[in-house]
Amino acid sequence: MSRRGNLAWRGWLGIGLAAATIVAGVSTAGLSTAEASGTTGTVRAPVTSTTDGLVRGSDTQGVDEFLGIPYAAPPVGTLRWQPPQPAARWSGVREATAFAPHCAQPASTFGTASTSEDCLYLNVYAPAGSTRSLAGRPVMVWIHGGAFVYGESDNYDPSALVRAGAVVVSINYRLGAFGFLADSALADHGASGNYGLMDQQVALRWVRANIGRFGGNPGNVTLWGESAGGLSVLSQLASPGARGLFDKAIVESGAYDLNPQSLTDAETSGTAFATKLGCDTGTSAQIAACLRTVPTAQIVSAEPLAGYRPDIDGTVLTRSLQQSFATGQFNRVPILNGSNRDEYRLFVAEDALGGAPLTPAAYPTMVGTIPSVPTGDVAAAVSEYPLSDYPSPALALGAVGTDSEFACTALTVDQLVSHCVPTYGYEFTDEQAPELFLPPQSFPYGAAHESEVQYLFSYTDAPFPASLSTQQQGLAASMRTSWLAFARNARPSTTAAAQWPRFTDNTERLRTLDPQQSGVETNFATTHNCGFWAGLGS
Repeated sequence: MSRRGNLAWRGWLGIGLAAATIVAGVSTAGLSTAEASGTTGTVRAPVTSTTDGLVRGSDTQGVDEFLGIPYAAPPVGTLRWQPPQPAARWSGVREATAFAPHCAQPASTFGTASTSEDCLYLNVYAPAGSTRSLAGRPVMVWIHGGAFVYGESDNYDPSALVRAGAVVVSINYRLGAFGFLADSALADHGASGNYGLMDQQVALRWVRANIGRFGGNPGNVTLWGESAGGLSVLSQLASPGARGLFDKAIVESGAYDLNPQSLTDAETSGTAFATKLGCDTGTSAQIAACLRTVPTAQIVSAEPLAGYRPDIDGTVLTRSLQQSFATGQFNRVPILNGSNRDEYRLFVAEDALGGAPLTPAAYPTMVGTIPSVPTGDVAAAVSEYPLSDYPSPALALGAVGTDSEFACTALTVDQLVSHCVPTYGYEFTDEQAPELFLPPQSFPYGAAHESEVQYLFSYTDAPFPASLSTQQQGLAASMRTSWLAFARNARPSTTAAAQWPRFTDNTERLRTLDPQQSGVETNFATTHNCGFWAGLGS
């Protein structure tokens, strides 16, 4: 971040907090259509105000939807690879009845291709009539997943949660190189990278300043995400810039990278990327200017297959997530954190669909490709997870990746943060969960990565749509009740039958989420071989 950008960032923080103070000092009731336009009609179109102007949404089966609201200026031209800037105000009533473009990304089974950099928009879903209410409902801000490269806010329909009493906000944020490229030429006197995390923080400031006008409680905001969205939530827990912007955190399958790369390593990769784009000569200012003129589609097509992750840039992230949690230097709010029993099978299937079905001979090599397996410990991992213990090499590899990348790292988060804040853990274990994004394989998907999301949202666009069974619908209703209870009261338990114990180092009790028999789990560390993974490198 440049020195000027850093000052603008801090200045906008002050503006956002001031706006929140102003909104808090007036009625949070919104305006009806008649109040806004002086007309009446048979179709109710909810209208409310924001700090930038009036917006008109739509009433969809008892849910007030306000779609495509800008929360920052389009990060295009000279604003590409800059901290997000304030959105322009508008006059009159802005239509908020259709999704805005989502952020630039390649085509994938997890997102629709886009070349739009004008994508910093959010959506608000509230119970019908909430804009005329002072109810102060719990607010849940959803950050989508997609490896920080794919995904969009408009795939997730939260209507069931909203009808139960939540106000849900879903956001877009810059992805891929646009959101996470680090290059010293872009930094001037500061750091570069993590623009996508900055976007998320600005969206949270928008929520603090505006959500009261939609019937939400700006003092009760839960930040919530899955996969890269879950890692985003953990990053915001560790980020000084997110302090005071949310009150609770829900993390689904997000603990897969607790030790982000250093700024030096990220900028080295960024320099190589600039060279690939032909922007590698001249002064830093000339390189930055060159990068900001490269066509969007060219940048998307040049992005590395390994994708992007946050880095320790010294501003947004000042230390690793693990160090932040271990030392208690994080934003201390109650946390609900969990993983799925068979997370990594999704990625094994992706490799198979890419033309690399797993053979016994290839098993050691593929173990070495799992980011969480240290290079020097591949042989030990192969020995610990022998093929003879599994029906197929695919399931063996799935176990290695699940335990090392997701399960044991989630347990590490629970162990560290529970010393400082109320912590609740879960494991989603539905072995029959429908796989909505990939076709059937020679092995069962089980409770794979992202398979729990369909129990909380309705997907609006999935390549392989499927319906939940009656029992699975019961689990879905129970999960939504628990998530909403946590957002309301910082406790996911609602009844004695749905007991959800607080996680402590002494008991390490987690809630098992299963349509057959949910309950309390005490052997998670043993089931996922976490002692082995903790001992590597020691």
